[in-house]
Amino acid sequence: MSVDTPQPSAPSPAPGRGAPRPAALGADELRTLDAHWRAANYLAVGQIYLMANPLLTEPLRPEHVKPRLLGHWGTSPGLNLVYTHLNRVIRARELDALCVWGPGHGGPAVVAGSWLEGSYTETYPDITRDAAGMARLFKQFSFPGGVPSHVAPETPGSIHEGGELGYSLSHAYGAALDHPDLVAVCVVGDGEAETGPLATSWHSNKFLDPVHDGAVLPILHLNGYKIANPAVLARIPDDELDALLRGYGHDPLHVIGDDPAAVHQAMARALDTALDRIAAIQRAAREDGATERPRWPMIVLRTPKGWTGPAEVDGLPVENTWRAHQVPLPGVRDNPDHLRQLEAWLRSYRPEELFDEDGRPRADVLACVPDGARRLGATPYANGGLMLRELPLPPLERHAVEVDKPGATMHEPTRVLGDLLEDVMRATADRRDFRLVGPDETASNRLQAVYEASGKAWQAGTFDVDEDLDRHGRVMEILSEHTCQGWLEGYLLTGRHGLFSCYEAFVHIVDSMVNQHVKWLRVTRRLPWRAPIASLNYLLTSHVWRQDHNGFSHQDPGFVDHILNKSPEAVRVYLPPDANTLLSVADHVLRSRDYVNVVVAGKQPCFDWLSMEQAKAHCARGAGIWDWAGTETGDREPDVVLACAGDVPTQEVMAAAQLLRRHLPELAVRVVNVVDIARLLPRGEHPHGMSDFEYDGLFTAGKPVIFAYHGYPWLIHRLAYSRTGHHHLHVRGYKEIGTTTTPFDMVVRNDLDRYRLVMDVIDRVPGLAVRAAAVRQRMEDVRLRHHDWIREHGTDLPEVADWTWDG
Repeated sequence: MSVDTPQPSAPSPAPGRGAPRPAALGADELRTLDAHWRAANYLAVGQIYLMANPLLTEPLRPEHVKPRLLGHWGTSPGLNLVYTHLNRVIRARELDALCVWGPGHGGPAVVAGSWLEGSYTETYPDITRDAAGMARLFKQFSFPGGVPSHVAPETPGSIHEGGELGYSLSHAYGAALDHPDLVAVCVVGDGEAETGPLATSWHSNKFLDPVHDGAVLPILHLNGYKIANPAVLARIPDDELDALLRGYGHDPLHVIGDDPAAVHQAMARALDTALDRIAAIQRAAREDGATERPRWPMIVLRTPKGWTGPAEVDGLPVENTWRAHQVPLPGVRDNPDHLRQLEAWLRSYRPEELFDEDGRPRADVLACVPDGARRLGATPYANGGLMLRELPLPPLERHAVEVDKPGATMHEPTRVLGDLLEDVMRATADRRDFRLVGPDETASNRLQAVYEASGKAWQAGTFDVDEDLDRHGRVMEILSEHTCQGWLEGYLLTGRHGLFSCYEAFVHIVDSMVNQHVKWLRVTRRLPWRAPIASLNYLLTSHVWRQDHNGFSHQDPGFVDHILNKSPEAVRVYLPPDANTLLSVADHVLRSRDYVNVVVAGKQPCFDWLSMEQAKAHCARGAGIWDWAGTETGDREPDVVLACAGDVPTQEVMAAAQLLRRHLPELAVRVVNVVDIARLLPRGEHPHGMSDFEYDGLFTAGKPVIFAYHGYPWLIHRLAYSRTGHHHLHVRGYKEIGTTTTPFDMVVRNDLDRYRLVMDVIDRVPGLAVRAAAVRQRMEDVRLRHHDWIREHGTDLPEVADWTWDG
């Protein structure tokens, strides 16, 4: 696909909006718009049903129909109407536009629009814009070896998978951020409008900067029904719906009807009015210095479900009912009446007026279609990798902490990272292509240094006591993980960079959203025309082991398990043990492409173990021996391996190694730290996995391995289940035991503490059970003393609270 790839630039006064248009369509324009709409409807029906005879050049026979009818008709005519009318205003006003198609089952419509405009053929040259190509287009839809029934990554012009129900509007706002010349149109289905993520995302208009951001034009498409039930927003009174949307801060325009000519006129008038209002809002902000939060326009489009389809099937009403949702005529191959109805339905669009003898769209059909990169299926905004620039990251040494001796100093890792992110914010101040998002936790997560370079985006009211709010800010905070995720996904998919900072326990709220993004990335990797995008990067902090003050509700490390169930080619998980390794990991993930990266790091003070040079080498390996921490000597194999992944588990392993050095000096102990958790997988199961040779060299093939892990212990067993030494692997981690208590009591309650780890070594190294029984008893005594101490003093034992590494 050959398209222009404009780079983001300073906002123009009123970008490409043109002058106000007449209130009504002329006869010629109405005729051509209707021709395009009918052609798109014909193509949508054909995709659902036909595998041959695409132009109905002969009477329809059962063998022309697919054996399995998959797809959804109900929403398609409304989406086709939107596509048709967006073509008109894009062409007339020379708009840079992107459309996010929210209804979950709108694939036939968007594919139809892309094929008509030619972008589909440019992307897939074998799907030519003629009868042969139409036949292939029809057959491939929801067919083995073909394309999905949703708007999917395979669909040109899309950034939103049809299965992502509820995220369309936040994706559209993410796309508009820092793209001042873009109009991001978002069609919101009345089913997805009932979801929590969608309901919250209406508030995104309080964060949209009319100076530096583009505009979002929501189109709430109400066709009355979901799969089998009425849609809430379609059944409440018009005045109540209007009041709701105005309460969200929008200025709604209503398009209602079932007469095509009247709806065309009303839709054209609504789009012109909305775009004129958008132009006025941006002109006031960019030229006149207006600072009041604008009331952005939106459109409520109310048309029948399954519009122009069969009115009745088998004596039951279909059009404008829930029965139109999927396949209105399900028995076409076996039921002659259904076959006759299908042919009559298709011929009702008068295909001979729409396509010539060779199957090419006629001039009237294409009269409203824009040219080149302004076509909805060809816009570079929907193929964001074409617009992506390298992120200007500072040298890590600028922010590295000095480590002359391991374990001698302490830093808050995320605070150190915050200084680096401040540099990134400054370096991108003019180009505006980096955002930090999170649910009201930037300062809580110790990243507040970024406020020195950019405040928090905010367009609503302010008070004198407010801090760091900025009408032009690029830090995004809203107490909705769904909305944060949607914003960032839309931002990344349209060619920019970002980071999502979140409390570890609550990132689960976006489990289903990240599922879809991983699937999107997996598919796009196989589409050569999709350029790689910046990775979706999570920083999970305020984690399970340092939520002792908030308690059980804030303690859940399971997001890592969830991520590692996903496509190995697209997911990465990192657990840096200190500040310098966090810097190294952050540098890596912010440079990466087409991944979902999860970084788990604490915000509380933790020991500095590695210099910057050592941290870079250790992170590049992903897992390695800390020979300075163990007691291996010469050619002797270790008696036991103490392994760790995560900052608190690393501290406990280091303390356990020190206790073993003191109490069992003859024991050969190896300490292994794992940063990249996927290294534990076999190489054939993950690109970062170790070969069996590497794994056995690191962990040994037959010695006991005591593994202290940040999360749920069974994950480590699952990752290493096929290894030779798996039956020697013993993992300690979070066991779903939490409360409000002291920091060290959290690890004691979950048997991850240093004393328990020493006891595990004694229990598993042959010969130590008897020889080191007294040492084991002392370890147990400390744990018992700890129990009593914290209940009397409310603080951890002095030997724990004041512990330092003296190896």
